[in-house]
Amino acid sequence: MKFNEQKALEHIQQVEEKANEILTDRQEVIALDKRRNNDRVGMRALQKENCGKIWITIGSLLVKMPSKTAEELLVQDQRECDIEINKLRSNLKVKVNELRDLELNQPVPGLMLQPMSYQELSAIKQILGQNS
Repeated sequence: MKFNEQKALEHIQQVEEKANEILTDRQEVIALDKRRNNDRVGMRALQKENCGKIWITIGSLLVKMPSKTAEELLVQDQRECDIEINKLRSNLKVKVNELRDLELNQPVPGLMLQPMSYQELSAIKQILGQNS
C-alpha cells in the first residue's frame, strides 16, 4: 500500500512541477512583452523629438547619450525580447503537451501547428490558379 501512495505522490509532484514551469514561463512572456512595449514607446518618443543627446535609464543607471545610439539600443533590446518570447512560446507548447500527458489527457489539438512556408503557399496558389 505504501508503494502506491508513494507513486501517487510522485506523480502529483511531477504534475505540479510542470504546471509551475508553465506558469513561470507565461509570467516571463508577459514581463518580456511589457519590456518590448516600453522599448517601442521609447523609440516612438525618440523619433518625435529632435535632440542631440538624451537621458536614458539602463537598469538602475541614468546615462546621457546620443539619441541615435539610444535608439539603436532600444531596437537591439526589442529584437532580443522578440527572440526570447518566441523561444518561451515554443517551449510552452511542448510543456503544455507534457503536462497533459502527465494528466492522462489528449494533446491539445492544433497546438503544434506550423505556418506554411513561402514555397508551400506559392504551390497552393499555383494549383488554385490552374483550377480557376
